[in-house]
Amino acid sequence: MSIAFQEEKIHEGKNVKRIREIMGLKQDALGQKCVSKLDQRRISEYENMWTIPEPTLQELADALGVTVEFIRAFNEEKAIFNIQNNNTFDVRESSFGLSNQPNITYNNIDKVEALLGKLVQDDAIKTQAILDLTKVVADLAEEVKRLKGGS
Repeated sequence: MSIAFQEEKIHEGKNVKRIREIMGLKQDALGQKCVSKLDQRRISEYENMWTIPEPTLQELADALGVTVEFIRAFNEEKAIFNIQNNNTFDVRESSFGLSNQPNITYNNIDKVEALLGKLVQDDAIKTQAILDLTKVVADLAEEVKRLKGGS
């Protein structure tokens, strides 16, 4: 019996792009918030990359006001579900009575923080399990090689 583990590939660039868009930033505005003062073209290149070099990803995270882990763990569907189920949206008339403005109240922020902490902890445990399993498989391969007389 064989067990296959399929690791979900994270498109870091796409996550950076969606976070930037949600925050209402243009690519050049994000680039200017970066320490390296990246231009719009460079931001576009990073947003198309599956994996962004660690120092650059950290710089982009800092400019967006989030962590690298947040970028890697960002899932738009889960974020929308979370917003819809953990917030109260109250539409009130503006002071001029011309338009309705949403008044967003965030509930259960402690629960969200605890959940995010648990997700990061669970991810670390799963990562360690995968590393341990990889070592066991490598050890088994070496043992098979030795038994066949190939070492």
